Amino acid sequence: MVTLLDAPRLVEDGQRHYGRFQRTPIANPFDADRGPARGFEWFRTKEWVGFTLSHHDMFCSMIIQDAKYLASSELYVYDRAAGALAQHAVNRLVHPLHLSDDITHSRCAFIASGYRLGYSFDTDMVTIVVDIDETPTAAAVHGRLDLDVAHATAPLVVSAQLPGGDLYTNKIVYPASGAIACGDRQFVFDPARDFAILDEHKSHLPYRCDWTWGTFVQPVEGGIAGANLAQRPCLPDQEEESCIWTPQGVEALSDIAFVALGEDEDAPWQVRSADGRVDVVFTPEGHKRVDTDLVVAQMHYAQWFGHYNGKLSGAGATWPVQGVPGVLEKMQARL
Repeated sequence: MVTLLDAPRLVEDGQRHYGRFQRTPIANPFDADRGPARGFEWFRTKEWVGFTLSHHDMFCSMIIQDAKYLASSELYVYDRAAGALAQHAVNRLVHPLHLSDDITHSRCAFIASGYRLGYSFDTDMVTIVVDIDETPTAAAVHGRLDLDVAHATAPLVVSAQLPGGDLYTNKIVYPASGAIACGDRQFVFDPARDFAILDEHKSHLPYRCDWTWGTFVQPVEGGIAGANLAQRPCLPDQEEESCIWTPQGVEALSDIAFVALGEDEDAPWQVRSADGRVDVVFTPEGHKRVDTDLVVAQMHYAQWFGHYNGKLSGAGATWPVQGVPGVLEKMQARL
């Protein structure tokens, strides 16, 4: 039985809370540090706000990220019918980018020439606005989504110590309405069927990073059911970044195993929790990849988009998972 923390702030009286939270707190991890340690923690902490969209006709993920020495934003759209991937990315060295400590009452945007991605978080609605011009290699992406706060899932909020670092993450699933256009194709979102999954991080990642992560959600009777699944090096007494969302709330999950079912780059993955509440196979339809080697820093990252099949159990019920859209990613890096 996990006791959820009922704390309004991640750090109170100079002490950081570790565990799972009942609700999204005001999160400034640097309030726990003083003097030179505060500057070091600030520089090593990676902050981002992203969304993964769940829609049966397209795959889309987006992110606004502050790595301190680099500010960046990325977005991709994969049109299933056309088999076409549009991928956009922009970055700026030492570019000021403020991501709020109070995300549920905030605004943030990344604006560059021909590129604008913005989020607006309010009490009743979250808004995503995309305005990205066509490039020689990718179609234009434009649109607006309105995310329903009143019918969103309970948040997954985890603060944990890592070997050589700290993790803070906040994840929420919102029903989505509106439309995203990619080139001459428009994808309309129905809030009874389509969703946007928030992924907020303020994490001091260890120098050597290795994680596998996946997520999927679907409408079920009474609301939304889905899972956030993560496998990374962790300390035995700390909470893991995994959960099951049910219409009744959010359930803690741990001990996730990802097994690639083949050596091909786009081979399926078996994903299971040790307690059997999650037992699914993820089958990719495509992927995006980033490989960077700067001698002292290195990153090998891939995110696959595709579908999950299997079963999911929580809140006294079991739901079949049949062709549910989702993503799975693998990161190996020295940051």
